[in-house]
Amino acid sequence: MMIREARLEDIPQIQLVRNSVKENTLSDPSLVTDADCEEFLFERGKGWVCEIESRIIGFSIADLKKRNIWALFIHPDFENLGIGRKLHDIMLDWYFEQTQQNVWLGTAPGTRAEIFYRKSGWQEVGTHGKWEIRFEMTYNNWKNRKT
Repeated sequence: MMIREARLEDIPQIQLVRNSVKENTLSDPSLVTDADCEEFLFERGKGWVCEIESRIIGFSIADLKKRNIWALFIHPDFENLGIGRKLHDIMLDWYFEQTQQNVWLGTAPGTRAEIFYRKSGWQEVGTHGKWEIRFEMTYNNWKNRKT
């Protein structure tokens, strides 16, 4: 298993992972295009992938422009192995090296993602859109968790 920065040629496999998840699924997979992935990976922020034997099985993407976590997904066959935690931590370490501004994300209530973010120290601050919980992480909370 290897975690590394995402590259342009990773986008097709990133899309496969994104569309394989059982929770927080896209109502219409065509809503997130390869061009969207490229923009978020290389213009708005940065991303990381986890691969096993050249197969991407998870990824995370932080968006500096809107100060949010755009994506953190693991292929269902590789859940509960600590991969999400590693991708999460690398992404937040990088984010808070760039800025000390709060970062936010939205996720559906009643999901494993909601539990994961709560256990990771994210604070619920309201709602995002119609159905999602909005969480925030502050620079100080992140740094204090790391010491």
